[in-house]
Amino acid sequence: MLFASPTFLLVFLPLCLAAYFASPSINLKNGVLVGASLLFYAWGEPVFVLLMAAMTLVNYAAALAIDARDGKARKAALIVAVGVDLAALGLFKYAGFVAQTLTAALAPLQVDIPDPQIPLPLGISFFTFHCVSYLMDTYRRRFPANRSLAQVTLYIALFPQLIAGPIVRYKSIARRLVKRRHTLGRASTGIRIFIIGLAQKVLIADSLAPLAEAVFDKASRPGLAEAWLGTIAYALQIYFDFAGYSTMAIGLGVIFGFSLPRNFRTPYASASITEFWRRWHISLSTWFRDYLYIPLGGNRGPAWKTWRNLIVVFLLCGLWHGASWTFVLWGLWHGAFLVIERAGLGPVLARAPRVIGWTYALAVVLFGWVLFRAPDMAGAADIWSGMVGLNGLGGLAITTGQALQPVHEWLIPLACVLAVARWPRRFHGPGDWRKWLDTALVLGLLALALLRVASGTYSPFLYFRF
Repeated sequence: MLFASPTFLLVFLPLCLAAYFASPSINLKNGVLVGASLLFYAWGEPVFVLLMAAMTLVNYAAALAIDARDGKARKAALIVAVGVDLAALGLFKYAGFVAQTLTAALAPLQVDIPDPQIPLPLGISFFTFHCVSYLMDTYRRRFPANRSLAQVTLYIALFPQLIAGPIVRYKSIARRLVKRRHTLGRASTGIRIFIIGLAQKVLIADSLAPLAEAVFDKASRPGLAEAWLGTIAYALQIYFDFAGYSTMAIGLGVIFGFSLPRNFRTPYASASITEFWRRWHISLSTWFRDYLYIPLGGNRGPAWKTWRNLIVVFLLCGLWHGASWTFVLWGLWHGAFLVIERAGLGPVLARAPRVIGWTYALAVVLFGWVLFRAPDMAGAADIWSGMVGLNGLGGLAITTGQALQPVHEWLIPLACVLAVARWPRRFHGPGDWRKWLDTALVLGLLALALLRVASGTYSPFLYFRF
């Protein structure tokens, strides 16, 4: 089920809210959310809801086992449990990729490895990371294992963040599983946040999608202007698509009494790749930092070990995003520039005017997005050739020109979203004109978004396939 769909907006969410707020106790409220979350997932994945339920049971029992043991037995229980989680992720997400890679490698021997063609369960990368972080933090004794299966299920399956994050740590939500505060003010704030995220997704990201598609999927050897136009369009599309989903999830969390972590902090304003990863997909980058980079040694020890750790982390970060060599290379691309900055470029950028660092970081990110979006390396090389002028200046293909014509459809919502985001968090009383303008803009965004949803021109979230 999509947040930006009539079924969710007009049926599922109103009924869920009514049942939730009609429930008199926190246990009943949790029960409503668990049932709603399982229904939400089963709506699009009726078979794989059983997989998620099985993984929840396994991790619930594993956390209890880890909590009850000491020494080597405790560590063994952790290794087995995390191994089960990663094996499930590997089977469903990477089995086909491994088979295709082995077939290509063994082609001279005429060995053909059958592709299992296993469907990818929605959100498996996200709820697997929830399971692993829960087990790791239980092992580190940051909190005792939760003995309530309903509460553990709610943590793993909570529908606002189930499909595409943000990745929520158990410690940040544990207290809210047993006690939450609901007020009209919090509900109105959550609704406002949700509407802004909805506008980001359906009014901006979805309006930019045809332009990115025209360049990446339909243009042949795009020229300089066309290649840059398509790449910038995709950079904006993926940001407003993913940030829009995260914003909607955060808004829904506020309505239900949860505080989900912020996932983006204006990443395209970064003046280095190091800063970019402190601003982009924050919940993922901090997850890799805490559960992989630091255990590997972090920045302790000689410089070469720090560089190795960065490369390993971003190699796996790229692989986490997708079972394809383009994603692997995208991760290595960012890892390589992080190493370069750690090796000496970072201090140089810190002393230089910020515009120089911003230009450098934006160029690295944009060239990286080509790898992320292109269907294969040949397609990426074609776009890169256009971006550096090897395909000539050229004009715009017919499909690109047609996709560029309705530019006002996303420019106006973009201006409104940016205006709303710049308002102060607090207004000076009910008579403050900024409050009324803010309300008018938010309601206007809601009306435009609902019109877009009603027309059926919205699309699935990009991160659903990760």
